[in-house]
Amino acid sequence: MAPTDLTHVTKNQSRDGEEASEEDNLSQDCKDLILSLPKEKGFSILQISPYLYLFQGFWFSSAFIQTINIIQKHFQAKDSDVVVATIPKSGTTWLKALTFAIINRHRFSSSQNHPLLTSNPHDLVPVFEHTVYGDAHNQVPNLSNMIEPRLFGTHIPFPLLAKSIKESKCRIIYICRNPFDTFVSLWIFLNAINVGPQFALTLEEAFEMYCNGLVDFGPSWNQMLGYWNESIARPHKVLFLKYEDLKQDVNFHVKRVAEFLGCPFTQDEENSGVIENIIKLCSFEKMKELEVNNSGATGTNIWKKHLFRKAEVGDWVNYLSPSMVEKLSKIMEEKLSGSGLSFTMNS
Repeated sequence: MAPTDLTHVTKNQSRDGEEASEEDNLSQDCKDLILSLPKEKGFSILQISPYLYLFQGFWFSSAFIQTINIIQKHFQAKDSDVVVATIPKSGTTWLKALTFAIINRHRFSSSQNHPLLTSNPHDLVPVFEHTVYGDAHNQVPNLSNMIEPRLFGTHIPFPLLAKSIKESKCRIIYICRNPFDTFVSLWIFLNAINVGPQFALTLEEAFEMYCNGLVDFGPSWNQMLGYWNESIARPHKVLFLKYEDLKQDVNFHVKRVAEFLGCPFTQDEENSGVIENIIKLCSFEKMKELEVNNSGATGTNIWKKHLFRKAEVGDWVNYLSPSMVEKLSKIMEEKLSGSGLSFTMNS
């Protein structure tokens, strides 16, 4: 497997070199299902079609619907599994790196030969819906050779996860980000990897779609609330993190992650700088300078460098107009009301 995150294949080529239809790799059952679903133009991550479909309460590109169906039917979680769940462009790469380093710190204690120095985090923590189950020619992959504890990544909303994930003792670490920064980061990312003018969206067009929930795995607030509510109901099952909190005190939250995963740092490890070494290894600055993250491809793609932009909090002020800020603020207030989930406005 060659796992990816948001850098999944965005264009399939037919034998004559022309772009293949979005439906070419879908099963007949999936094609029939999609015909029955509500359809709208949306803010698509895969950029294989301008349309999204409402499936089990969330909007997806058709390819995601097929893989989610397969995951729900076939994935069997183990109690030792760890799932890194995120909203796209909310700190996915960083959290994957930290989780991998924390869990494997006894296997790879030396920073001189650590896998994170030679492999992108998305290659070390494969994504369910992109490459673990994303190959149309190998719909039910053999996962028996994966080293335990198995690490997986996903953007799938909690209610849509495989039953075995929700009912087993496997743990889920979830991270989200202020929707203002999330939207801007996603829009810039998709423009950077844009495979054709037909997928180009102005900031205003993309913003309207985002506010209407018309984005893959969206509405984003519903995706956040699913994991948020589960973290309150079952704190041993779901650890809920905010990108802004992680940025503010990464040492504290790295220790939280380790404790949640059942492998807390010993006093000797703390005294010897193990935590600081992990933080440095997984830092934005370190990962961005590595050759592996600046050239070549994650899986079958060539956009590794686009995974590392600014990693700043509050960059949205450079892009969103006052009317946009007012509109999204009202939506967040309405959608998150009474949940206890809120975000600090950093401007």
